[in-house]
Amino acid sequence: MLLAQISDLHIKRPGALAYRRVDTAAYLERCVAALNALDPRPDAVIMTGDLVDQGDPEQYEHLKTLLAPLEIPYLLLVGNHDDRAALRAAFPDHAELQHGGEFVHYAVDVGALRVIALDSLVPGQSAGTLCDARLAWLAAQLDAANGKPAVVALHHPPFACGIGHMDALRLDAAAASKLAALIARYPNVERVICGHVHRPMFVRFGGTIACAVPATAHQVALDIRSDAPSAFMMEPPAYALHYYERAAGMVTHHAYVDVAEGPYPFYEPEGALID
Repeated sequence: MLLAQISDLHIKRPGALAYRRVDTAAYLERCVAALNALDPRPDAVIMTGDLVDQGDPEQYEHLKTLLAPLEIPYLLLVGNHDDRAALRAAFPDHAELQHGGEFVHYAVDVGALRVIALDSLVPGQSAGTLCDARLAWLAAQLDAANGKPAVVALHHPPFACGIGHMDALRLDAAAASKLAALIARYPNVERVICGHVHRPMFVRFGGTIACAVPATAHQVALDIRSDAPSAFMMEPPAYALHYYERAAGMVTHHAYVDVAEGPYPFYEPEGALID
């Protein structure tokens, strides 16, 4: 089975640019077209937060319009730019968003996987956390999975990446430590996936692999200094494909939204390697 992941859409009101430069809506339109063109099609698309830029109801309505052409079922998570109530109001048909009480968290089956979506939002702050109530909820969901292969998704990375200004805004260290200890109890967790950093990253975490995905539009500048300035680059937009096969486990690919040249053959028609 195949789970696609996109993140950090940062949709604004129609016609508005992010940071006076980035047409995030146009980028998302291209991403939706790219996902629709995949063969085989993913079983679902999970969107790991920062769906809109200011949590504004009009921005969510614009997001909903932009996602309407997506021909694949999709799941939504909250990030630090999101608003729980506005998201729920804009997507009343997404039942999984509606029943988490204070938090927008849920667990659903996607093919052979149990996908557990966490809410790491702290309203009014850019950094994230997982309080004891959210961690207890996660433990209950992992118990209920009863060994079924699972993916745990959240917006904020539960690890430091070396980009100083982003590390200041990650999941807080105490919550990350508790999450790692919890995940380590469940060897059926295939991945912990996140967004927020607008870059591809992989790290060992809690006995499994945690990974972040690039954004659908602008990327955070790769500047691994503790005092790195907060800046973005117009590097190619990308997404992740998490391919799961029971015998082999999970393999994660990163793919670019825009079509590249090719494919070109390695071999001549008669079978000789092209020189």
